[in-house]
Amino acid sequence: MLSLSSSFPPEEQSLIADCLAQDRQAQYRLYQRYKTAMFSCALRILSDRELAQDALQDAFVQVFQQLSSFRQQSTLGAWIRTIVVRRALVTLRREQRMEVYDQDRHPEPLVAWHDSLTGEALEKAIGELPAGYRASFCLIEVEGYSHREVAELLGVTEGTSKSQLYHAKRLLQRKLQHLYR
Repeated sequence: MLSLSSSFPPEEQSLIADCLAQDRQAQYRLYQRYKTAMFSCALRILSDRELAQDALQDAFVQVFQQLSSFRQQSTLGAWIRTIVVRRALVTLRREQRMEVYDQDRHPEPLVAWHDSLTGEALEKAIGELPAGYRASFCLIEVEGYSHREVAELLGVTEGTSKSQLYHAKRLLQRKLQHLYR
């Protein structure tokens, strides 16, 4: 059985222990605690509410199946987020192929955003990016993964990860500049 670190809050230790004991109410509480943030993460990657919901459900099934392997090297939320990201990427691959572009090495552009840019406009523009661009952009710029980590998660080279991010930023800049002309 998993031994919980004393650095974890007692209520979280208790919740994890109850989930490991197959307590359905505890599992529901864990799901309720993390579902909104994890859904947002999946939605940013997939840009489709139904696919994000499916990925979220699949991820939480995996969370409960693998909770005994949680080693507390990160927070519980970070561990769950990793599972959600991986599940969303599996869903993305299943739904459409990742676009792979030439390996030209371009310096990352400085992106100048309009002062009146709203979060909704940015979310909409990100959602309209091609799948590969969107996945790389969200994982690197929103979730904080490195190019090495993204390359591993997506099964591409680091160069492709960098290229995807470069092209995503350029396309976002063009889309958003068009909105604010």
